Amino acid sequence: MSPWFPSSPCTTARCVDVPMRAAGPLRRALRALAAVLVVLAGVLVARLTWGTARRRVTALWSRALLRALGVRVEVRQGFAFFAGAAGAASSGAPGPEAPEPEARLVVANHISWLDPLVVAATMPCRLVAKREVGSWPVVRGLACGAGALPIARDSLHGLPGAVASIADVLRSGESVAAFPEGTTWCGRGSGTFKPAVFQAALDAGARVTPVALVYRESSGPRTTAPAYVGDDTLVASLLRVIAVRRLVVEVTVLPPVTASSRRELADLAEAAVASATGRLPALRPALAASA
Repeated sequence: MSPWFPSSPCTTARCVDVPMRAAGPLRRALRALAAVLVVLAGVLVARLTWGTARRRVTALWSRALLRALGVRVEVRQGFAFFAGAAGAASSGAPGPEAPEPEARLVVANHISWLDPLVVAATMPCRLVAKREVGSWPVVRGLACGAGALPIARDSLHGLPGAVASIADVLRSGESVAAFPEGTTWCGRGSGTFKPAVFQAALDAGARVTPVALVYRESSGPRTTAPAYVGDDTLVASLLRVIAVRRLVVEVTVLPPVTASSRRELADLAEAAVASATGRLPALRPALAASA
């Protein structure tokens, strides 16, 4: 593995919680069946739509799949401090998306394979996905149908082309969502936002909107049960998700950040997300200058 390749110390044995309140066997079976039906429907629909309509269909499909899995999405508008965060009152489950005045690069912390579904469910956008997704059965068809933008995390040579593709999409008026940590973390810890994808926003003149994701059980405490880390498998992670009696993901949409360099953008976006999730980022130069 390349020394610059994004990595995380998180493992299932060290980090992943057992649900405090577990769903019964019947509820788990019904969730699994419903999820299979929604996925199959998504593969069909993805072939019949394109452009903006495809993005909105993807949002509806993502909501349906999250609901089938027993995941409730709560969206709030937030503002961030380096030492804490505050958000407006929750709007509950995501409703119809507001009209987008302009394309934006949406950047979020990365915990689970659920994250792309959550982002797609709350805002129409194209997702940046690791190239390996193209080799996964079924998921490949869904990703292609949703207009996912592949990126090879292990290839520095291909990075400029991937950034240029993202910039082209932003210039066309479509929003793009990415997870700049480059890999998943359990949610208790977090990775550094890598700056490459932010260059696409600078090149396209697009705003950068940080989004913070936090998973919790409905009774209140945060949970790492949905985390997809280390040597975890997708099936094992899926079984943990449907085993949580009531899983909630809080989505805090933060104000856009602006800067003149990609590194500054990455630092400021990371700080905003960290403050909204209750973590303190390292005070790097870009943050010190804005404090």
